[in-house]
Amino acid sequence: LAIARQGLVEAAQTRPDGLRYAAAHLAALRAAAAMLAARARPSPTRRQRVTSVWTLLVMVAPELTDWANYFATGATKRAAAEAGIPRVVSPREADDLLRAAEQFVAVIEVALGVAHQPTIDGLAAA
Repeated sequence: LAIARQGLVEAAQTRPDGLRYAAAHLAALRAAAAMLAARARPSPTRRQRVTSVWTLLVMVAPELTDWANYFATGATKRAAAEAGIPRVVSPREADDLLRAAEQFVAVIEVALGVAHQPTIDGLAAA
């Protein structure tokens, strides 16, 4: 979750819209991975087909289905933005995704009982 928070800070400071979008989406992915690490239990059955983090998140935390669907729909745009395709993301889309990722990381922190302590004047909170 700390890396997800760091990613949000980096995304907020990134000016190219596509890169801001990609960084915010990656922060949300990292928060989802934290939830999976905390809640997922290995299955004793045969290995199943590889699936997305967002699909797995719905399985271990059904209360996050809306969030998972939202970020899953942005995965293709994130990949295009990371590939450097120009104008794949508008400034508004990048800003909207950044705000959504910030909210999502906060939801995961609450769900996992991890308190986020924002920095003050550039100093990390203890």
